[in-house]
Amino acid sequence: METILLNGKNLTIDKILKVAKEGTKVEIAPEAMELVKRARKLVFQLAEENVPVYGLNRGVGWNKDKKVFSKYFEEYNRNLIYAHCVAAEPEASEEQVRAIMLVRLNTLLLGYTGIQPEIVNMYKEFLNHRIHPVLPLRGSVGEADIANLSHIGLAMIGEGEVYYNGVRMEAYEALKKAGLKPIVLGPKDGLAMVSSNALSAGLGALVLDEVNNIIEIANLVCALTLEGIKGNITPLDEKVNKIRGFSGQNYCAGKIRDYLDGSYLWRRDITESLQDPLSIRCACAIHGAVKDSLEYVWNKLINQLNSTDDNPCVLLDERKIISCCNFEPMTWVLGFEMLGIALSHLSRVSCNRTIKMANPSFTELTRFLTPSEGEVIAYGTIQKTFASLDTEIRHLSNPATVDYLSLAGDIEDHANNSPFVVRKVKKIVDNLRYILGIEALHAVQAIDLRKKLKYEENIKLGKKTKDAYEMIRGEIPFLDKDRNLTEDIKKIYNILKSEEFLELLKN
Repeated sequence: METILLNGKNLTIDKILKVAKEGTKVEIAPEAMELVKRARKLVFQLAEENVPVYGLNRGVGWNKDKKVFSKYFEEYNRNLIYAHCVAAEPEASEEQVRAIMLVRLNTLLLGYTGIQPEIVNMYKEFLNHRIHPVLPLRGSVGEADIANLSHIGLAMIGEGEVYYNGVRMEAYEALKKAGLKPIVLGPKDGLAMVSSNALSAGLGALVLDEVNNIIEIANLVCALTLEGIKGNITPLDEKVNKIRGFSGQNYCAGKIRDYLDGSYLWRRDITESLQDPLSIRCACAIHGAVKDSLEYVWNKLINQLNSTDDNPCVLLDERKIISCCNFEPMTWVLGFEMLGIALSHLSRVSCNRTIKMANPSFTELTRFLTPSEGEVIAYGTIQKTFASLDTEIRHLSNPATVDYLSLAGDIEDHANNSPFVVRKVKKIVDNLRYILGIEALHAVQAIDLRKKLKYEENIKLGKKTKDAYEMIRGEIPFLDKDRNLTEDIKKIYNILKSEEFLELLKN
């Protein structure tokens, strides 16, 4: 059975997907565990020397001036976990919890934390035994996800609730069934368990995969639209895009060309439309801007996944533990804000393309793509739905990193709201599945009407667009008379989200 070897330096989003979605097991590289042990030894040495260290023998936050005596280490760290369990629902899915735990495990292996090796090993055991703490998602302002990650620590000391192989139960019961013993906390353990950005980073990795998929979906749906409207394909020309130089634009133009390979659109010597509206003509550039934004965030998040975000930071070579700002994730959180804005542009042009397809003066087909004017209303009302969803996206794309309060006696006077920013992007992507789905419904209807009403019987679709067309028509028949379109909207949403459709995009 496949396992993933972790060393703190080689975690990728693909590996997170394997562990989170497929349940792939993990192992810890021996050299990484040796670093963890050395850092732990230094923690005890400094504790014995009574060197003032934040979170070790001094309190945290506003209590940084309060002493913590060695005989109270276990009690203090337990209380620290209790006191930080302040998050609010909804609860994370088991898939999300696995991503979060994996991210935290990997960053612990760099040896900058000083946590006891038994806790590091417990992260691995939780993943491999499928013990998933019940973890509320709201409560973090982004300067380390302390209010949420504390619930993982709670489970590791045998308290709170978990899912064990999909069944919800008390944590101590799950530990017993798995043959594990609750952790006994020591110096610095509590802070090390709660203070990291693993929640927002783990969720972010899963969301970036969804964004990557939605770009591919948008490209394929746009290709279907071009066939439905008999669109101008000159903006897809390889040379004209190459001289512009933007990698995302070139990528998306290439993908749409590939999807249209063999299409009837390539047979025309001169297009009937000299220039289509910008939502169609500039699609590869707008979709490409999302791709470029994704690449930026992807690279910055990889840095987050493979670097320490601990405060204080253990510096083994210098035998000291010092305060730092490594828990500040602004660089990649701002990237997620940019991604939300980019996706809002993708949403708007999809809506505009769909509106155009309902206009007979543009398509030379029927109004609202009805098969029988005066008898069937067809897509006369559905514009309200995607307009409403696009409005949600417009507001979700507004920045949230700038909204925060000064907390903890004005010591914590900056924040970035990273978990909320990530959740916003996830919601945008989900809305886009509906919006692009409705565009796809219009596109396949337009293709059918072009054959039926324009007597263009020889319309040949591209290889990929034909596969997509058949997949859609296999579930959703031609709209020959009015029916409950809410059901069609849900069906097309499920099609675009399905593994079968995503596989079509890859092959």
